Amino acid sequence: MDGIPIVEGHRTHRIGWLRAAVLGANDGIVSTASLILGVAAAGANSQNILVAGVAGLVAGAASMAAGEYVSVSSQADTEKADMDKERVELANDPEMEHAELSAIYVERGLESGLADQVATQLMKHDALGAHARDELGISSMLAARPIQAALASAGTFAIGASLPLAVVLIVPLSALAWSVSGSSLLFLAVLGSLAAWAGGAPVALAAARVTFWGGFAMALTAGVGAMFGVSA
Repeated sequence: MDGIPIVEGHRTHRIGWLRAAVLGANDGIVSTASLILGVAAAGANSQNILVAGVAGLVAGAASMAAGEYVSVSSQADTEKADMDKERVELANDPEMEHAELSAIYVERGLESGLADQVATQLMKHDALGAHARDELGISSMLAARPIQAALASAGTFAIGASLPLAVVLIVPLSALAWSVSGSSLLFLAVLGSLAAWAGGAPVALAAARVTFWGGFAMALTAGVGAMFGVSA
């Protein structure tokens, strides 16, 4: 019916926070489990392993928050600069901007006359929004959100890191390496599956990908600890 919005349930609006959340949780599990395995392989006792793991959690969460905020802020700054430039161009030469927008629609498949009408109507409604979306590729749905990305990444890193740390608390030192490795691979498989489900992607492929690379990182770090007596 006319005037009634149709909701199709797309997942694109989740890209910003989902990427940061998956990255944070994955790094939390992999880096903390790898640190634990590396320290354990070097011959440390349970208390030292736990201290190293907690330090890794705190440092990693802070690093993830800072890194996400800085990188996404840079993206936001670039978007703002482009929007400011576009605002000036619209004020100084609206005819050229209209022609530019019309050409974009022609390139996408509209006939010239129809493209001109569409450009006219969209610019009349919201000229800056139309150019931001169709010329610059900037939309409110996909816009950079530094604070959201930083909080999502740091929070999920801490949650991910707490999982192998919990194993350290309940498993004896003699069984620690296999317990942390096995449980962390399971955690990674669950994380990959949940992320794929939330994003509408193939679950099995995502779980296998995350698990493989996480296992590789843990094996590499454990090997370094065993060979050199230090954690990577």
